[in-house]
Amino acid sequence: MGLFPAYIEDDSTLLKLQEKRMLPKEYGIDFETGQLTGRIVEGKEAIKVWIWFALQIPRYRYYIYSWDYGNEFEELIGQGYTEEFIEAETQRMVEDCLLVNDSIQDITDFSVCMESACLMVSFTANTIYGAIRFENEKIVA
Repeated sequence: MGLFPAYIEDDSTLLKLQEKRMLPKEYGIDFETGQLTGRIVEGKEAIKVWIWFALQIPRYRYYIYSWDYGNEFEELIGQGYTEEFIEAETQRMVEDCLLVNDSIQDITDFSVCMESACLMVSFTANTIYGAIRFENEKIVA
């Protein structure tokens, strides 16, 4: 009689069980309205939901989230910074916000668009599940 249950026969079976446990799951949302869809999404779609929420939630504001989760974009509002500084700082803040997640490897193809009082970003998040493209995501309005 072994130490482990009989259904775990070799390392590959154990690895499959660990991979299945680690697959991220989130409640699906409609990205246009921000409303929950009522279904559970997994893998790449779950990471997309995680990214969207991380870009919407201010860091340090809500006790329910850890201090590693969320963004610090509010620090850019009303400070009179130059456009170049805002673009560079926005890219740093997005990377700081998203690279906390172990499933996200890096952020590429980053661009910032400033229109009057609105700041919008576009980027590709390269994850272990594949690339996720965000186009014209509103950051600060």
